[in-house]
This record gives sequence, C-alpha cells and structure tokens, in this order.
Amino acid sequence: MYVGLQIPSFKYPGGAAAIRPKLKEIVTTAEEAGFYSLWVMDHFYQIKGLFGEAYTDPMLEAYATLGYIAGLTEKAHLGVLVTGVIYRHPSVLLKMMTTVDVLAGGRTYFGVGAAWYEQEAKGYGIPYPSTAERFELLEDTLKLAKALWCSEATEVSFAGRRLSAPAITNNPRPLSTPHPRIMVGGTGPNKTLRMVAQYADACNIGDWVGVENMQKALDDLKRHCEALGRDYDTVEKTSLCTVHLSGGDTVEGILRRIRELRAMGFTHAIFNMPDAYKITPLEIFGKEIIPAAAEL
Repeated sequence: MYVGLQIPSFKYPGGAAAIRPKLKEIVTTAEEAGFYSLWVMDHFYQIKGLFGEAYTDPMLEAYATLGYIAGLTEKAHLGVLVTGVIYRHPSVLLKMMTTVDVLAGGRTYFGVGAAWYEQEAKGYGIPYPSTAERFELLEDTLKLAKALWCSEATEVSFAGRRLSAPAITNNPRPLSTPHPRIMVGGTGPNKTLRMVAQYADACNIGDWVGVENMQKALDDLKRHCEALGRDYDTVEKTSLCTVHLSGGDTVEGILRRIRELRAMGFTHAIFNMPDAYKITPLEIFGKEIIPAAAEL
C-alpha cells in the first residue's frame, strides 16, 4: 500500500514569510520519511470550515507550488488533487502539467475533476457553468490530454464539444512514461466513474462519503470497466482522508484505516495532514506507518 501526503493548509506560524521555508521543510521531511506521493489542492480560497480555517486564510496557487516542490524533491510522485477544470484553459493547463512533469523528471499525476467550489469561482470572477457543461469540459480535457500525450507529433489539432485547440504544440514532451498518470477525482456513478474507466489511469475517492459509498464507487467503476472492456485492475485506486496525529488520531487507528482501504481494493492512501507543519507527524508516519503499510 502506497502512502501519500496532501498539504492542504499554508497557515503557518510566522505568516506569509514563513510559508516558503516551512513548505520546504515539510516536503523534504516527507520525502525522507518515505511518502510515495505529495499533493496540493487546487483552490484560491481555503475551503470554508476545513480544519477550522476561514476562506480568507492563506492559499497558494497549485501549479506554481507544485513546480517549487518539484525542485525540492527527487523521488516522490507529485500532483494536484484535483485540478478544477474550469480554472484554466485546458490547453494551457496541459502545457503547465507537461512543464511540471519535465521539471520533476517524469514523476507526476494529472489530477482533474469538474470543480465544485462555486463561491470561489464567482469570487474570482471565473465563469461557473452548469454541471452538464462542466462535465462536458472535463471530458474534452481528458480527450485532449490523451490526444496530446499519446501522439508522437510535435503539433496536435483538437476539436471537442466545449473546447478546440487548432495547433497545440507538444514540445517538450512529458518525461513520465507513457505520460503523466491521469487521475479523475469524484464518485459520480454515471459520468465521473465512466470517465475514469474510459480515460484515466487512476481514480480518487474521498472517505467523507463513508465506507459503504466508497465501496459502491469501486463497484460502479468495475461496472463501467466491464462495459468498456477495460481491465478493472489496471485502474489505480487512491483514497483521500484527513488525519491529525497531533490531535485525536493514533498510529494504530491510521493503520486500521489503511487495512480497511486495502481490503476494499485501494492501493494508494493519501492523507490530508493539516498539522504537517509540526514535522513530528511526518516523522511518525515515516517510522511507524509507511513501513507497515508497505507490507499490506
């Protein structure tokens, strides 16, 4: 079982000037501790009420942050969990993703979803289309990613339902083989999980939906794989949950959760750790949790 770390908060003691050195300490400690992957959220507002924070609390732009993390690390896989497809033009987004992959030496995931934080989008003046339109844009983006990254051509032309790219360049190519791992986040039984089966290398399912719904999402994914002739086992199953080792969570409790996830079929457990800035929780993961999870 792989173990990943998502860094969801930048509200560190010392204010804005402390973010850069503290983030460096977090990611270098996490890589040394053996975390398989490192992730950031794609938000401009902090999520209201998350970890007791306000929407005006510090939040960094995801891809600039991921580029910084790429320069600090050598082994951990990197990704955005997950990119809101409405926030950047998809062809520019894929250029950004390719850039990070090249600078990371080919160890990235392209995490993407239909976006959900309407207040954030409207606050920034970003159009927030209907659910149907957002999912059409998501599918176009997935098709464009496959057309771009699976082609040997230096230039690709694409036309979809919601976007077109008449002459998108493909130079440099990603270093990940065969391309950055495409991850779709969400549990929608008809659209989201069908897109996972059709286009993606990985899914991400949050534990806030409950164990029964997590299992149902995997069952729905299997159904779509069977309908499309896709081998269900070729889809990487990742989960996301939040832990506070400096709060009420314990090593045994986290290991029990990992074992439950493994029993359902997940192979990559990603943890939100809002107390990662204290560093000790990362070190405990490295000594007591990651080695045990690797044996599952």
